[in-house]
Amino acid sequence: MTHDMRRAGSHVDASAESAAAARGAKGPDELRRQIERTRHELGDTVEELAGKMDVKGRARARADDLRDRAGAMTVQLRSSAAHAGEVGARQRKPILLAAAAVAVIVAMGVMTRRRHRG
Repeated sequence: MTHDMRRAGSHVDASAESAAAARGAKGPDELRRQIERTRHELGDTVEELAGKMDVKGRARARADDLRDRAGAMTVQLRSSAAHAGEVGARQRKPILLAAAAVAVIVAMGVMTRRRHRG
């Protein structure tokens, strides 16, 4: 009887393989690749879930990210300030000359009025 059951079991396995092949399933090599791919995906999912559960690690990563952003903003602001200072220095000279010229003209006008009054 044991012999008959083995035969029946192998017959069921063979017919299951035939049915799977008829449905478009690949052979054992393709099934092994699918199993390996599924294991890999499952491992990635478990790793992702473990990362989400690590609140302290996520907070540390967020703090590092914010620190990096703040450092980058500081560099950018310093660069902008230096550029503005250079532009201001270039424009300051003509403004100072114009202001000096206006001051001379005003002073001459004041002196001319005092001479005519006095």
